[in-house]
Amino acid sequence: MEFVERRSGISLWRQIADQIRIAISNGEYDDRNMLPGEIALAKRFNVNRHTVRSAIASLAREGVVRVEQGRGTFITRRKRLQYPIGRRTRFSEGLAGQIRSRDRVLKDHGLQPAPSHVSRALALEPGATVVRLETVNTADKLPVSRAISWFDGNRFPDFADRYEKYHSITAILKSYGIKDYLRVSTRISAHHADPTTLKDLQLSPGAIMLRTEAINAEIGGRPVEYSNTFFAADRIELDIDHSAPVPAN
Repeated sequence: MEFVERRSGISLWRQIADQIRIAISNGEYDDRNMLPGEIALAKRFNVNRHTVRSAIASLAREGVVRVEQGRGTFITRRKRLQYPIGRRTRFSEGLAGQIRSRDRVLKDHGLQPAPSHVSRALALEPGATVVRLETVNTADKLPVSRAISWFDGNRFPDFADRYEKYHSITAILKSYGIKDYLRVSTRISAHHADPTTLKDLQLSPGAIMLRTEAINAEIGGRPVEYSNTFFAADRIELDIDHSAPVPAN
């Protein structure tokens, strides 16, 4: 019997959905390609069938499983996209050969005083003006990630306006005379998706997202972009790539 934490503040059905999702990832149900019945799962987690039903409904909304009336709950085998994170991480190139179409939609933008963690990442004075971009990336029309990126507002004051023309951060930086830039740091963590990510990536409550916190810098080391990107964990795998050569200064 597996147990869920009843005083954790996280709904029981969400905890069960998470544990089933992990079990699927670990290949626990590969021999039958379907989940045990509601009664068996209720006994396994020591909860009632209604709670199990809510967990399965959540997984079905995410596309992790499909429920066939009278037959059972089948696991949906959808291949995750491989997204490399290396010295030259670019969304436009990272999914090449895996998808037919891609797009990046600008959801919001603005100028703001830099929060402390943003000013530190961009090596700016506390409270310096920064440009904030919020975008959603799609692959074959399916949203796979959302990103919040910050840039030096004094150096790139019309960055958002240029986005409407170029639709590419790499192209915009080139328009400012920055011919190349490199990823200098990436921090990866996993969380339950927040309400904005749930909406933008079309996920159901309880879905897991992978978050990358990254700094890109031009050749020479001056930071040009700080970003937080949120990936749908069941749609993308992050592949750390150390093979890209480092150019000489």
